[in-house]
Order: sequence, then C-alpha cells, then structure tokens
Amino acid sequence: MATETTLSDKTLQDIEKAAQVLAAGGLVAVPTETVYGLAADADNPTAVRSTFTAKGRPADHPLIVHVTGFEALSAWVSEIPECTKTLTDAFWPGPLTLVFKKSDRVNDAVTGGQDTVAIRCPSHPVMRALLKRFAGTTHKAVTAPSANTFGRISPTNAKHVADDLGVKPAGKLDMILDGGECEVGVESTIVNLTSERPTILRHGAVTAAMLSEKLGFEVLNAGENAPRVSGRLKSHYAPQTKLQIVPTEELEAHLEDIALEETAFLMCGQSELAQKVQSKARRCLVAPGDVAGYAHVLYAAMHDLDACGAKKILVQAPPSDPAWAAVNDRLGRAAADKTKP
Repeated sequence: MATETTLSDKTLQDIEKAAQVLAAGGLVAVPTETVYGLAADADNPTAVRSTFTAKGRPADHPLIVHVTGFEALSAWVSEIPECTKTLTDAFWPGPLTLVFKKSDRVNDAVTGGQDTVAIRCPSHPVMRALLKRFAGTTHKAVTAPSANTFGRISPTNAKHVADDLGVKPAGKLDMILDGGECEVGVESTIVNLTSERPTILRHGAVTAAMLSEKLGFEVLNAGENAPRVSGRLKSHYAPQTKLQIVPTEELEAHLEDIALEETAFLMCGQSELAQKVQSKARRCLVAPGDVAGYAHVLYAAMHDLDACGAKKILVQAPPSDPAWAAVNDRLGRAAADKTKP
C-alpha cells in the first residue's frame, strides 16, 4: 500500500495545472510507478481518441483506466467478482491492472469496442494526488497508455517523454507532469477477471506466484480467447536499433567474432564477461542481477543504448525462471521482427 508523501508547493501547483488541462480535454504525460503515462479524461471520447493520434496507436487497442481506488470500481465496471477485494487489498495502489465487464459509462474509445475495461490504481504519489484532485464526487478517472510513440521504448522519466512526443507547439502534448524516475520500470501486470478463474494477460512486477499466494490457487496465463489488452502485440517496447537476446554461453563462445566497437550491450549483473565486453564495446551497460533492479533500469538502458550509434544491441539473456517473466516478455517483444504481425 502507498504511504502518504509530502509534495512540494511547485509540484502541487503543477498537479492543479494538470487537472485543469485534463478537464479541458488536453493531454498530460504523468508519472506512475511503472512507466510514464499519457493521460486523458476517460469520460471524454474526443480526448481519449487524441491519445491514439499522439501515439500513432491502433484505434482497436484498448486503454487502461486509472482510478483512485476500490471505491471507484462501481462507477466503471458492471460486475465486481468476489476475488477482486482480495487482489486490491493486497496490490492496490500498485502495478496491478484488473480487467472487468465494463459499465455503460465506459466509451468505446477506451475499450477498442470490447465489452471489458481494464482498471488500475497507481501508487506514484504525484499521480495519486492528481487522480484525487481530478476524481471529484463522480469518480472521474484518466486513461493513460505509455507516453511514447506506439511500439517504441516506454518512458521512465520526463526527458524520455520530452524527447519523443514533446510539448506543443513543437510537440504533441499539452503538459508533462514531472515526477522523477519511475520506481518499477515496466508496465503493470494485467489480470483478467471476466473468465471463470483469474488469468494473466500481461506479466509485470506482481508475479504469478504472488497472485497465486493471495488467491489460494494457481493463476495461469490467459488463453487465446481473452480480451485484448495493452502490450500484447508481438513487436513492442522496441528500440530503433536491432536488438538481439543472446544466451550467456553463446556470448562467451563467440565474443571474438563480434565487432565490439560497433555493438552495444546490456549485460545482466557484474561478471568477468561483462568486464571483457565493457573494455571494447561501443557501449555496455550492466543491469543489476536481481529482477527488481533489472526491471527498474531496463527501459532507461534501452533508450541509452539506442542513442549511442551502435549497429546492433546485444542483450545477455536474463534468467528464465518465472520471477523474470515480465522482463523476458518485454525483451522478447523488443527483439521481435517488426515486419511480421
């Protein structure tokens, strides 16, 4: 659960301005604990559709509605399954999105024409303050897909947003609300609550093991007939530079065959291999060897490596155990062939 954080007068002024921009139908890049989101008034179909235009996002790709908490659910969903309170008590505010049958309030621009809606209660103190200020008595909320051009690397600080989408008149946004670096660093776990049992639609910091422990049964990945949600396309979260994931043994065996001066690397944990690569590579970043630390720096590292002028990015494959599912999911989509569906 989130703890109360004292925000500066400047931040509070920026939050007030952001709320006014949203009420007027504008777009605001907002900090969350996962990644920066591109917020619009979820009740305003025109504003919601403008996020698709700004991002270059397909219109049938549904958005996540960000709310103040469990108390807002009845305003946005038509059915609240029994297990919902168990999950929200354990993981809200935080990086868990839940998919429900939508209420009549939810417009088709939010859902991509589906009868389901994804809901999240973020924990970032700046975002929470903004939602509280914006919600009013009717539980108003915002849609907030990642604040980047569709398919590209997600932003984890305000500079990433400014460099990509930018602020008007030169850019596409009305405002960037700066909340510092994102704590988690990868998008939320998405769980479908419209099936007989909860299933995972997207992996994130809330793991399958954590969900299973709270619910008392094994939570599995969703099947093919699950609702469409953000982040499920084969190619996503991708740098412009070609990215390839390479097992450690393969890197060690073929290091002499790699043109190191033309190659950027992302290594997993400090090691002799990492030291060898760092000494000669065009650019080499070493991510922490623990999953939380790795996830926290992943997108920032990808932004850095993409900008260094290398001909390719090689990523030392992280561990394959279930705790690393979110990291491996993001890397797999970043490495996928962009020319194939």
